[in-house]
Amino acid sequence: MFSLDQLDVSWDQSTTTLWTYMDPKGRPSFSPELLNDIATWQAEVEEACLSGDLNIRYAVLGSRFPGVFSLGGDLELFSACIQEGDRDALVRYGRECVRILYRYTVGLDLPLVTIGLVQGDAFGGGFESLLSFNVVVAERGTSFGLPETLFGLFPGMGAHCFLSRRLGSAQAERLILSGRTYTAEEMYDLGIVHALAEPGQGRRVVEEYIIQNVRRHSGHCAIYRASRAVSPVTLGELELIVDMWADAALKLSPTDLKMMRRLVNAQDRLRNERRS
Repeated sequence: MFSLDQLDVSWDQSTTTLWTYMDPKGRPSFSPELLNDIATWQAEVEEACLSGDLNIRYAVLGSRFPGVFSLGGDLELFSACIQEGDRDALVRYGRECVRILYRYTVGLDLPLVTIGLVQGDAFGGGFESLLSFNVVVAERGTSFGLPETLFGLFPGMGAHCFLSRRLGSAQAERLILSGRTYTAEEMYDLGIVHALAEPGQGRRVVEEYIIQNVRRHSGHCAIYRASRAVSPVTLGELELIVDMWADAALKLSPTDLKMMRRLVNAQDRLRNERRS
């Protein structure tokens, strides 16, 4: 169990915490291979809890890639699908993403608290994925953003749904349309980030949060369930927006695709620099 190629998983019995770090073999983005590992991880967490093998109360997701949580969607795949006019492939990819986020946002239908640990930048789908967690802890100096508008697209993997519920529709649209980069401190002020940590201290702050709140675990789980009941995000809603996103992607201009290609090249350079 949890023997996955692109995820580093460890179990801490003392705090009933499952620590998981994304360890992508290519760019620090959500490749189909990484998505498959995450979906398998979710299924194995559910199996371990329901069988009684592990009493997981906290599930933490971070990243092993230096300076990056995730840069989001697989832009090289997007570019190829758009050039080939392959809407079905875009929809399949997007729906796989939102199924994973939906499972996070309902806590895998288990009495556990999900925590996003941000020790590097989170852009695009990386930022969107964090919006599905109960708690987000971010180190100072990290950045967040939704750059899709820079190449004529919009974030189609949950940003509208999650941000509108957190911030209201007007503020959500303002954040999405800005295309700008936000600091961890700004995200904290907006209520997207729940706790700040000094650089290099993110894991320690998560550990302290868990120790301080372990006696309140049941109450916290109940609060998160109540919040979902008051303002539920449905899988159907997420999938509908994926369909809109795929249609919009197929209308991108050659200039937009060139910008997307430049971002892919920048990610490649980053990967080579950070992994060398």
